[in-house]
Amino acid sequence: MKKYQSNNFIAGKWETTGNGAFQIVLDKYLGTEIGKLPNATETQMETAIVSALEAFEITKKWSAGKRAAMMNSLYLKLEEKKEDFINLIINEGGKPRSYAINEVDRSLTTLRLAAEEATRFGGEVVPMDWGAGEGKTAFTKRFPVGVVACITPFNFPLNLVMHKVAPALAVGCTTVIKPAPQAPLTCLAFAELMEEVGYPAGVINVLVCDIPVAEKLVKDDRVAKLSFTGSDKVGWHLKSICGKKKVTLELGGNASVIVDEDVDVESISDSIAKGAYLYAGQICISTQRIFVHEKVFDRFQSALIQSIKKLKVGDAQDGEVSVGPIIDKGHLNRIHEWVTEAKNKGAKVLVGGSIKSNEHNLYEPTLITNSNSSMKVVSEEVFGPVAVLERVSSFEEAIKMTNDSKYGLQAGVFTNSFKNYKLATDELEVGGVIMNNIPGFRIDHMPYGGVKDSGLGREGLRYAMEEMTEGRLIVY
Repeated sequence: MKKYQSNNFIAGKWETTGNGAFQIVLDKYLGTEIGKLPNATETQMETAIVSALEAFEITKKWSAGKRAAMMNSLYLKLEEKKEDFINLIINEGGKPRSYAINEVDRSLTTLRLAAEEATRFGGEVVPMDWGAGEGKTAFTKRFPVGVVACITPFNFPLNLVMHKVAPALAVGCTTVIKPAPQAPLTCLAFAELMEEVGYPAGVINVLVCDIPVAEKLVKDDRVAKLSFTGSDKVGWHLKSICGKKKVTLELGGNASVIVDEDVDVESISDSIAKGAYLYAGQICISTQRIFVHEKVFDRFQSALIQSIKKLKVGDAQDGEVSVGPIIDKGHLNRIHEWVTEAKNKGAKVLVGGSIKSNEHNLYEPTLITNSNSSMKVVSEEVFGPVAVLERVSSFEEAIKMTNDSKYGLQAGVFTNSFKNYKLATDELEVGGVIMNNIPGFRIDHMPYGGVKDSGLGREGLRYAMEEMTEGRLIVY
């Protein structure tokens, strides 16, 4: 197994030393070491912040054309290294090959769209030629806020980094990134591409570090914005300590799918199974709760079980595998504990329910019914290959059960009724309603984010660029 060079990237230099402790990065299927990073010190974090501030004095003066040209060069470099990034994502993230290919393709799209937006992003003309403003002209111009603190999760080690770095580059901000300790190598490899393209030292800094050092970054008043993707518990805590800086939180959820009585259930079972179990359910908008009208429930349950049984579980390098390893042993055991809790409280396991391989961190795709909101598999974010299936007597009941959650990221709705289509769009308490599709649908330029405990603000290139800039009104 290849070992990847792994050092923190601080102020344009690759740092081989830290506080004496190291983060070991494992191949998620084989369990072998592929990287070893030094945990950064508080002094190194200070150096990263200062270098990002110094680099901002350069990038904030770049023209839109210059920013776009640099990003286009970065796009070509990433395209050239595409296969290397695919394999790295498979190895350190445990992501099935087809999905890793998809992630790199999406990352290229994210980068290209950001370069395009850089040349057309701006303010607006403000009508003022009346009353006290008669004879005046006004417009707004947007300016980059400065240094952006980025904290990213393991499940999209390239594209979720890209959703923070690309809009920052597009508007002229600089970044200090703390990637997930389970999968930091992809982010470091991307920083290396930025170095090769010729970005000034400090435009991107990437550090693996302990919580106190990460909290120094979050608390620092010189950092203008926090962009965090991860768990709700950590995200809301960071917001509480970050001071007056701008904040975007993308925090996941327990997404639901509603299946109405007028739907051809056999035609959608494969899609819903994929939405629940792809990448072992380790996706913020993975389908976790499935509510099906009683008139089609039995047919749908039978079709879904057949679809689940067709899914291949195993080595993420295998192109036929869609359910790969859980990210680490701790999460593997937690998932099984939650399933066991549900069974002990009266839930029925229709499919799966067991660890498939301790050696390879594999968990069986699991479908549960007879569940209730006292069970963690219903009320919390499982972030594993587990879904619950429940019958409802009406579309209205399905909406009520979907809303009975502290989360509200996205929901999928399958219906052929325009009345219920409108009801879903008006009543579902989520950031995105995906009609006749699974909640896992995401196109990278769309406004993406949740309500309630699922987050604050929106990502998607133009929307993130607005979050990383401030408007200034000019009147003459």
